[in-house]
Amino acid sequence: MAAVNPRPTILPSRGVARVKSVLSGDTLILTGKAASPNEKAPEVIFTLENISAPRLASKANNNVDEPGAFPAREWLRQMVVGKMVNFETRKQGALAGDRVYGLLTFTPPGATPNHNINLAVEAVRNGYATPKMTPQTNGGAAAADGAEEADGGEDDEYKMNLWTAYDEAKRGKLGIHSGSPLVRKIKNAGDDFQASKLVETSQKGGGKIKCVIEYVFDGSRCRVQITDPSAEDLIYGSFTLLMAGIASPRVGNPRADPPIKSEDFADEARTFSEQRILQRELEVVLLGTDKSGVCCVGSILHPKGNIAVELLKNGLAKMSDWSVRMMDPADVPALRIAENTAKKANLGVWHSYVKPSLSGAAEITGTVVEVLSGDTISILPDGQTYDSDDKLMKISLASIRAPRVGNERAGRADEPYSHECKDRLRLLTVGKQCKVQVHYERDIPLGDNSEKRKFGTVSTKSKGDVGEVLITEGLATTQFHKDGEETSPRYDELRAAEAIAKASKKGMHSEKQYKSPSINDLSDPKKIKTFSESLIRAGKLKAVVEYCFNGSRFKLLIPSENCYIMFAPDAIRSPQPSPPATSTRQTRPAEPFGDASKNHARLTLLQRNVEIDCTGVTKSGVVTGSLFVGQAGQRKDYRVELVGAGLATVDQRKIDYGEAPKQLVDAQMAAQNAKIGVWSIETVATENPTSKGVEQSKDEPKTIRISEIRSGTHFFYNLVGDEGAKIIDDCMKTFTINNGTDGAPCDIKVNKVVAALFDDGSGKSWYRAKILEKQEGGTKAVVLFLDHGNVATVPVATHLRPLDESLGTDKIPPVAIEATLCLTLARPLSDEYGHDAARMFQSTCWGKDLSARTFGKDESGKVNVVIATDSDESINEMLVSSGLARVAPPKAAKILAGRMADGSSVLKLAADLNVAQETARKTRAGMWRYGDIGDDDEDI
Repeated sequence: MAAVNPRPTILPSRGVARVKSVLSGDTLILTGKAASPNEKAPEVIFTLENISAPRLASKANNNVDEPGAFPAREWLRQMVVGKMVNFETRKQGALAGDRVYGLLTFTPPGATPNHNINLAVEAVRNGYATPKMTPQTNGGAAAADGAEEADGGEDDEYKMNLWTAYDEAKRGKLGIHSGSPLVRKIKNAGDDFQASKLVETSQKGGGKIKCVIEYVFDGSRCRVQITDPSAEDLIYGSFTLLMAGIASPRVGNPRADPPIKSEDFADEARTFSEQRILQRELEVVLLGTDKSGVCCVGSILHPKGNIAVELLKNGLAKMSDWSVRMMDPADVPALRIAENTAKKANLGVWHSYVKPSLSGAAEITGTVVEVLSGDTISILPDGQTYDSDDKLMKISLASIRAPRVGNERAGRADEPYSHECKDRLRLLTVGKQCKVQVHYERDIPLGDNSEKRKFGTVSTKSKGDVGEVLITEGLATTQFHKDGEETSPRYDELRAAEAIAKASKKGMHSEKQYKSPSINDLSDPKKIKTFSESLIRAGKLKAVVEYCFNGSRFKLLIPSENCYIMFAPDAIRSPQPSPPATSTRQTRPAEPFGDASKNHARLTLLQRNVEIDCTGVTKSGVVTGSLFVGQAGQRKDYRVELVGAGLATVDQRKIDYGEAPKQLVDAQMAAQNAKIGVWSIETVATENPTSKGVEQSKDEPKTIRISEIRSGTHFFYNLVGDEGAKIIDDCMKTFTINNGTDGAPCDIKVNKVVAALFDDGSGKSWYRAKILEKQEGGTKAVVLFLDHGNVATVPVATHLRPLDESLGTDKIPPVAIEATLCLTLARPLSDEYGHDAARMFQSTCWGKDLSARTFGKDESGKVNVVIATDSDESINEMLVSSGLARVAPPKAAKILAGRMADGSSVLKLAADLNVAQETARKTRAGMWRYGDIGDDDEDI
């Protein structure tokens, strides 16, 4: 199918742009600034309004100029090419076709900044153009081409200036008004003269010939017109010049059928040459011709240096051995040095000039989790547990080019058959066991970063090569590879399949006009409420899970209704997962098992065919109901599976009101009894319909043992008798016996849980630890020992190693619990009283089994604790009465009491602590030694 023309560039009403080239005496190409270094600068064809210049020679007029056309073009070219001009648009868009009409003004070199000339008026004044309008007696103007009569003001003044300039040119017999304006006949090499004759002519004059670079095909090829009078009868001859010694990547042709893609760095090379030589009059040294005898080979002499050397130096060309032989041996070393410089710096085409080698296994087996595009999938390798997206491997089909899905943000439309190709690949692979033969790897740019992508042949139980299936059905094509580039070993078979598809006119090779599918998006709450009744009445519907937001919220495609909806299984709630890596919005932190619940949904439901039964819709536009997954006749309720795995909870309100299905309640009871998933945590927050956000845990005494003291009020503790502590202690001892005490290569990421080496006095052993910070270029790491609470800085190479998946925190939660003394504030350890508070806390509580009461958690997640001592006072009261700590403000006590089911105990504690603080103040104990404490202590 024919390629779609790109949308034209829309200019503002006024602005500044650079002149890239001049097409004729009244038409130019303006170029703007690229949006990013990797994008091409926008261009627009700009025609001067209300004037007409003679037409240049072309095939349409037998390669003969209208009188004065070439001098008109040359005057404008010499005036503005490569320079900045001011533009004012008058007509563009649908009314102007593929160009813009308006005015251009320009400040000539040496003129004052405010001395701008109107290029249209000056062109008419010099006899290089004529006005299009016919003068009227009333001071207006009528369009010769049938344009509407213009309003007065500046427009009338401009038109009057045109006619005044026109009269001056006619009186002076300038340009086209002279007796014999120049008429040029273009001669083309190969048709009107032999390229070898031109080479001989130039060599008679010392090998140099003056030319204008009319067009740049790619970085090293351009069309040249001779302007040197010494060329005699070859003047104004046009030929193709190949720069001697180099070859740049070729620019493709997007309008071809099928489109020819540009080689990597071809646009950059072309732009590089255009900016330096396009429409400049330069000297060219001709050395010979190519094998066809039509193109000349030579060097361009630029005032600032050799353009060929600069292309090589920037990695935008490679040396061409066949043309190097034509050069003077003395000129070759400069090219060689430039190319070697680019290779060493991995610039441009040399970014991967070293022959690539596979970074991993050549054969991978696993389960396809997701189809990312029509030629790329994500696989979970066999033996891996899906607890992180890092476990997934992205695989692209080798030598396959699938139509690209559009991007609304980037303004890119879907390519024809992009959705059909992706959906066919989904049906062939998602959820199925597959084998991948990896053939090569490529560095794929992703924003500011890049990833090493594996390319291979993917086969399933029923299909030996899913890529060949896509090509055979006309949904994909073979990839156009560059010379020397790695390809699939089955490339010939893929090309044969493509030939068959073309002959059969299948898919994208069909002559029928393609109609892009239009799907109604009902994720908008206003839209879904209109259609919800019909979805509910429809009963069971087949759907495809397009996206998983968490374990119990999805975006679904319902093919029979041709719509997208947001869907959530009713009566259950899954924990909140971590926000996507690309998200920039402020979101709530992940809840325990939130990521595990989402990963389970992705592994079980993503891009699968499911069945739903809609029962309602929420105020936020989410459809609720039942969701069933599995083969026909073996479908199972997804809610039961998720709740039974401890990755979701049943809505307590549904249980209280008797609305929760019995099988869901039974599944939750089984998960609770087995203490799996969210039920393996000490307490599970459930939503009370009458008191949302209130702590439901009671302040019952617990026996604890301090494991780490951070300050006078900040510490970690273990529950005495906790089976989890014994289990993890035994497991880590076994881990140490099995692995020894040597470090191992480990992925060092902040918040990643690893095994860290520590010596507690009885010998080195491995303990679970979370990486808090990387130091000294990643050679050292600050870690938190999760089961004890202490922090240490350790060498990465010798003191860290990967942790077994069975010992992860999702399987066994951290044993050490971070806590703070309730309503008690101490100064930091750097302060004298803060240090004394920590010493009192240690001397009173360290190494003992303590009775403690908990009062929920503070905003940072620390447990609020009151610890009893052998005396009648708690450690909280002891620190306050000794003047080593202060009582939290009354507001804090009220907030904490409001979170509790019964806040009276919190208020009593606050009262007791205030009594203790008043005693310390009166006796001038500790920090009260010199009287009342100043404002500096208000926020301790």
